Amino acid sequence: MSMFKKLLASVGVGAAKVDTRLEQDSLMPGDVLSGEVHLTGGDVAQEIDEIYMYVITHYERETNDTKVKEECTLLKHRLTDPIVLQPKENMVLPFAFRLPYETPLTMGRQPVYLRTGLDIKNAIDPGDSDFIEVRPHPLMVKVLDAIQSIGFQLYKVDCEYNRHLGKTHPFVQEFEFRPTGPFRSRLEELEVVFFLRENSVEVLLELDKRARGFLGAFEEAFNLDERYVRFRLHTDDLNRPTSVIADSIEDLIRKQIRA
Repeated sequence: MSMFKKLLASVGVGAAKVDTRLEQDSLMPGDVLSGEVHLTGGDVAQEIDEIYMYVITHYERETNDTKVKEECTLLKHRLTDPIVLQPKENMVLPFAFRLPYETPLTMGRQPVYLRTGLDIKNAIDPGDSDFIEVRPHPLMVKVLDAIQSIGFQLYKVDCEYNRHLGKTHPFVQEFEFRPTGPFRSRLEELEVVFFLRENSVEVLLELDKRARGFLGAFEEAFNLDERYVRFRLHTDDLNRPTSVIADSIEDLIRKQIRA
């Protein structure tokens, strides 16, 4: 009977189970993700070589004129050394680690989730997945509010493959705005990319100009109508009025439009 139970456990019947319980599932990039991993033994003792935790997201990549979704591991956290889980044994293992600053926000349909798994030799690895809400950092909120206050409306947020701009990972999260105010006649759209760090955020603005006449059409055809602007905010800027930051962003945009 014991050998038969081991055979069943190897294909997932009567095997160990894992359940990850988060202290909170709504965080900002850079926050500490903590909780407990609850293990329940199966019908036989099983040696667990590793308990692994991955923070996972997806991004889009264009291949042969078709967009495909690809998975990206933002972080791998190893929870424990090899252990033996006895039949029906209950074990609770606490964990805590920092969510990477590059973690995308879960706006729109962007998923971010924690995948927990048990590495068991010669067996199907049991696993558990828990979705996480990732909210914007206050510095990001400051920028987003400032941009909307000068006449831009957010209409799309997605993660796109970009090996050039992506630093730690092969993608960036793009916040796409359409002008509804004074820039409506000069810009098609404004794209914003954040590079968040512990005490600062670098912001990249991509300005897509409207085509004007023959020269404008020529620039548009060869992607010469885009302009880039970079600026940085620090934690001290959280005390500045949003209107002051908005004025600075508006001034940067006007300078680029005139360039």
